[in-house]
Amino acid sequence: MAITSTSSISSLPTSSSTSSDLSAIIQTAKPKIEAALTALRHIILDKPEQIKLSLTCLLAGGHLLLQDLPGMGKTTLAESLARGLGLGFRRVQFTSDMLPADILGFSIFNAEKQSFEFRAGPIFTQVLLADEINRTSPKTQSALLEAMEERQVSQDGQTRPLPQPFFVIATQNPFQQAGTYPLPESQLDRFLMCLSLGYPSEQAERDLLLGLDRRQMLSQMQPLLDQATLLVWQESVTQIHLATPVLDYLQRLVAKTRESRQHVGLSTRGVLALKRAAQSYAFVVGRNYVVPEDIQAVFAAVTDHRLGGVINGASPALQILKQVAVVV
Repeated sequence: MAITSTSSISSLPTSSSTSSDLSAIIQTAKPKIEAALTALRHIILDKPEQIKLSLTCLLAGGHLLLQDLPGMGKTTLAESLARGLGLGFRRVQFTSDMLPADILGFSIFNAEKQSFEFRAGPIFTQVLLADEINRTSPKTQSALLEAMEERQVSQDGQTRPLPQPFFVIATQNPFQQAGTYPLPESQLDRFLMCLSLGYPSEQAERDLLLGLDRRQMLSQMQPLLDQATLLVWQESVTQIHLATPVLDYLQRLVAKTRESRQHVGLSTRGVLALKRAAQSYAFVVGRNYVVPEDIQAVFAAVTDHRLGGVINGASPALQILKQVAVVV
């Protein structure tokens, strides 16, 4: 994969005041982000890049799909993110008999008031863990994903906004396991990123065996950020600059995904997701402009599940990155 120097790529915003405001926010955010990442690495061992990409996904305003075997730390990652960032957290265990109302909520009749009252479902939180999402029916999957897209819930003729920030982390078991309903491509496309934690290294596994229980560590974890700060950061991500050469590189990668007959190319939603994820990654590492390395860092997480997933151990995204040169 060819990578050239990116020192010549810099932020060229139209307003100097906007640029200085953004730079100040990033300067203030950088030590806080590093502290949050360090705290998360103490709980999720040996997965620094997955942790960074998870935070990148949240700051980009997207949702995260975790595909892995049961017991690989997906739930621990979700809860530690919520606790470390000071956000509300709810977990829903998806089963084959679950109905949309079990997630969204429902109305019940109050005999004293002689009226119906809405009982909010677990989706009304800031971080929702949709555990084993592919073990429920497509109808229930669709109810959740509609809320993810619109950031609101419509029930009984009323539209209710969801808390902000709103971040769904869904886990999905391997398709060969019994009782699963694979997410269709149109629903996979709603997830900004898809990650896999995988097995820990031998040393990380030894540390897990000798160290404190992760549940105990989670209970002792203190919030390092707050809702207001995260909302400011999410807004700041949209102001991260992409120079013309970087946009050219991004579009060449997108065009390459559409040339292959082995998979369907990136949709317009996928292209916008790639841009937003690269902006967010630049923010996380402390820059107010995107460089090609930012696109490369998020490319597989953003595109593989949209291109059909890893096949026989081969990532379509990594193959495409090798074929498209960086020219700046």
